[in-house]
Amino acid sequence: MRKNIHPDYRPVVFRDPSADFAFLSRSTVTSDKTIEWEDGNVYPLVDVDVSSASHPFYTGRGRVLDTAGRVERFKQRYGSR
Repeated sequence: MRKNIHPDYRPVVFRDPSADFAFLSRSTVTSDKTIEWEDGNVYPLVDVDVSSASHPFYTGRGRVLDTAGRVERFKQRYGSR
């Protein structure tokens, strides 16, 4: 590999403000914000909209859709061909 063409791969804190959840991982993403982590070090901070702490698939707080009604409407429109 050629030197000095790849971005830095370093520790970064990702935070989901809606769920008050943060985790430390490694990434090449850049950010102007920083945060002091539990280990006392300062890391770049990236705010995310959805994480495993707030996504309905992982939390089980998803909406239940009326799938039976949708199927019936589909059958009425297009019939069973």
